[in-house]
Amino acid sequence: MDTSAIEKQSEERINSVFWDGATTQMVKLGRGVLAAVPQCLDSLFPGQSVVVVADQNTFAAAGRRVCEILEAAGREVLDPFVFEEDELHADYDQVEILQQFLAGNQAVPVAVGSGTINDLTKLASHQCSRPYMVVGTAASMDGYTAFGAAITKGGYKQTIACPAPVAVVVDLDVLADAPTSMNAAGYADLIAKVPAGADWLVADALGIEAIHTEAFGFVQTHLREWVSNPSGVRKGDASALLGLAEGLIMTGIGMQRAQSSRPASGADHQFSHLWDMQGHTYEGATPMHGCKVAIGSIASTVMYERFLAMKGTELKTDETSIRAYWPTWEQVEQSILDTFPDASLAEQVVKQSRDKYLDAAALAKRLQCLEENRDAICAKIERQIIPSGELRQMLADAGAPHEPEEIGIDRQRLHASHAQAKMIRSRYTVLDLVSEAGWWTACVDESFEAGGFWA
Repeated sequence: MDTSAIEKQSEERINSVFWDGATTQMVKLGRGVLAAVPQCLDSLFPGQSVVVVADQNTFAAAGRRVCEILEAAGREVLDPFVFEEDELHADYDQVEILQQFLAGNQAVPVAVGSGTINDLTKLASHQCSRPYMVVGTAASMDGYTAFGAAITKGGYKQTIACPAPVAVVVDLDVLADAPTSMNAAGYADLIAKVPAGADWLVADALGIEAIHTEAFGFVQTHLREWVSNPSGVRKGDASALLGLAEGLIMTGIGMQRAQSSRPASGADHQFSHLWDMQGHTYEGATPMHGCKVAIGSIASTVMYERFLAMKGTELKTDETSIRAYWPTWEQVEQSILDTFPDASLAEQVVKQSRDKYLDAAALAKRLQCLEENRDAICAKIERQIIPSGELRQMLADAGAPHEPEEIGIDRQRLHASHAQAKMIRSRYTVLDLVSEAGWWTACVDESFEAGGFWA
């Protein structure tokens, strides 16, 4: 099968999964598909004016060409809205700036960029009650087709509910020209769905959060195939980038289907969000989302491996034994206040932790469920995860960070980040599993000691 046929097959596979009521109605994926932008607009927004939203880098990468293509096609194109910041972040104040601009016209926003531009445009468009489309410039994250925008508001990184784009155009020629570090970050974001999938399987097995079968399948069915050529991603191989782009788009569709980030995000992302909240920078810049998620994915996998290694260890399921290690809510709350001195941020974290906290009696029932289903749960985890050493090598082969120091996180801070990351989300993950089982020392602390993975 020739390359163009493979690209067409991939595009058709994506477009075949849309359901009645799906926000995204059209995806164009392949080489040279920038030329399809007018076709998408004619089909979905006939006769409406258009405005390109970009930053300085993405405008140069594809935004200018999109404007030229639209003008040549006879579309009414407003002067582009280009963020001028040297390092643009998905902060709520930037959403408000874009929202104010969009409120002054009726044009269809065409976001040209990757994660930050897409999220800013997604939320600003929603707050103007206006649909939008996106033209991707790098295979750097899974948010193109996702429900919700990852925005920092009041210092707290959160996913704010808002609909996905109506159309997505991803030109492989543009992706190939993107910095290799961006596509490596996208690879890391995609392979994170492996431990994230384990988190959802465990939450489902314990009756905490049921799996949305269709959304789970969108992400997991072809995941091993999509991440199978990390070296190709690093080299800019067309087939590797096609698989990466398809996987990231399908992951976004999974989130859209579930109306939640659960299909794509587990403990791996909580490390990234924590470091965002802490304002972490390295060598004067904020590490890309996927780069932080890469380290979170390895950390999640190490915890799962150590959990599996506890197979012959007795699980305490009576209230008396649980109270010996399980903190009261008052102790949890005080720990949060000590960890997050900013009052508004601490308030958000307290709420997230409160929503998932169980007292000893309720935890005893959950642990009885875990004990009764332990063999089946362990079997699911074993089938799902990639061994930590292999995962680390795949990330290295893709050119993504695979040691915490590569993003400016030392081992001591990574160790502390495990407990902190558990606090910031109500979502049940391996961080909660090992904590509730009373195996934090064995599954986290000992991995930083002599002979441990992080030693």
